[in-house]
Amino acid sequence: MTFRYRKIRITCRIRQINRGVAQFGLAHYLGVVGAVSSNLTTPNDPGCLKRGSPFFIRGMTMEKYIENARIIIEALPFIKEFNNKTIVIKYGGNAMEDPELKKKVILDVVLLKFIGIKIVLVHGGGPHITSLMEKLGKEAVFISGHRVTDSETMEITEMVLSGLINKEITSLINSSGGKAAGISGRDANLILAEKKDRKLGQVGSIVRINPEILLTLLDNGYIPVVSPVAAGEAGEAFNINADTAAGEIAVSLRASKLIYMTDIRGIYTDIGDKSTFLPTIDEAGIRKMIKDGAIDKGMLPKVNSAIKAINNGVEKVHIIDGTIEHSLILELLTSAGIGTEIVLR
Repeated sequence: MTFRYRKIRITCRIRQINRGVAQFGLAHYLGVVGAVSSNLTTPNDPGCLKRGSPFFIRGMTMEKYIENARIIIEALPFIKEFNNKTIVIKYGGNAMEDPELKKKVILDVVLLKFIGIKIVLVHGGGPHITSLMEKLGKEAVFISGHRVTDSETMEITEMVLSGLINKEITSLINSSGGKAAGISGRDANLILAEKKDRKLGQVGSIVRINPEILLTLLDNGYIPVVSPVAAGEAGEAFNINADTAAGEIAVSLRASKLIYMTDIRGIYTDIGDKSTFLPTIDEAGIRKMIKDGAIDKGMLPKVNSAIKAINNGVEKVHIIDGTIEHSLILELLTSAGIGTEIVLR
């Protein structure tokens, strides 16, 4: 049955923009509010919902609303499970490059915060570093997958990661109704590191995480956005693998979950055969795949960090395809999940 221009009174509890996201965000991402908001008007103020004001629904069916309500209710157990839990997200890949995907990821992060999840976002930015180096006429050199980082390259790296990318992500969260604070691993000595290999220059291995600044931000309602640039004992800067940084931060916070956003669905026994996708794998399975050469290159830092994380208090690690729209919501707030879940055993 279609209710065209039928007057329906709904008491709205929208006090400000971010409160509106908090109340209607989940419905929006699951397809409710997007439909409703484009089909409602108020008698005196078409662009605003006020407390107790009536609105009209154009051409919408009650069955559609009931179905959408069921979807929201299905998410309730997950919302209850993760309320007040800490989740560390390593944000990278095409989800950080594509402008539309980036907006959707940021909105997902804001939504998760509003339903009571403590989010820490750790980002990468390798392609941006390489791009700026090329523009400056400097060649990017890699050894065994690690960027050789001399002092000039370190300056470029810190400029891109802690300046450009970190502040862009922070601003996007803030303009989307969230409350974010951008920091680097050098702030408050969050990430302390030492030189990994003299041949690599200022590439660091993490020595210690000092999570106090993260705990302070989380306790005050902020979403920390972390750039993977670490401090040395003498105050020098080190370039840190973002996957490794996310894993170490998750351990230091005893996070409930650690999520890696990538450009593939997760782990495959044969990357060339999509039918070999693994929805779940344990530590023993990962070690065997590494030994057999089925896991290598860019996936290695992720799975090695995952193994360390689940052996040091992190309950589960997820590797998901960030190019899937609202992949974070699908992984965390639905029963199916979309990526590979890594568990201890």
